[in-house]
Amino acid sequence: MLKDKITPTHTLDWYIKWVATLFVLAGMAATAQNIYPYNMFLTVIGEVGWFTVAYIWRDRALLTLTSIASFILISGIIKWAVT
Repeated sequence: MLKDKITPTHTLDWYIKWVATLFVLAGMAATAQNIYPYNMFLTVIGEVGWFTVAYIWRDRALLTLTSIASFILISGIIKWAVT
């Protein structure tokens, strides 16, 4: 059985996390369809959004995950741009 929901809704971080989630999912869908390089751009936007949420929440695990994911994606975008 699910416990009562404790996450507040309709706050700034709530909106950011849902928009960021849509971008990450769109990036994943673009990856599955081999839509390169747009998949990286969509996903990095989502990761930066989730990084913002992690910063608001002061969640170190999420900060670590999103900063490393953003670095990997941005390095891929730079490689694509210079080649």
